[in-house]
Amino acid sequence: MVAKESAVYGDQEFLEYVAKALVDNPDAVEVGRKVDEMGVLLSIKVHKDDVGKLIGRSGNTAKALRTLLRVVGMKNHARVNLKIEEPEGGRASVGGMVDDLKI
Repeated sequence: MVAKESAVYGDQEFLEYVAKALVDNPDAVEVGRKVDEMGVLLSIKVHKDDVGKLIGRSGNTAKALRTLLRVVGMKNHARVNLKIEEPEGGRASVGGMVDDLKI
């Protein structure tokens, strides 16, 4: 059976539900899903002011989300990974931070 392109999967629906509960701008939450030979990759985009809430102090919230997604994936016999997309106009880009570190 072939799934429709617009189908929402349990892991994607779960991540969207939890993320919307964590952030101040739930309408800005976008969850994408890709499947390849490595498993399922869920990517999430949130409002630039909400990235910190999604990552949490020392990355603890992101770690917890990844752990929960692994459990959801095990239930469906799939490996699920999470990628948090950096929003446009975020506080600092990784490239900018790397450039600051160069001597």
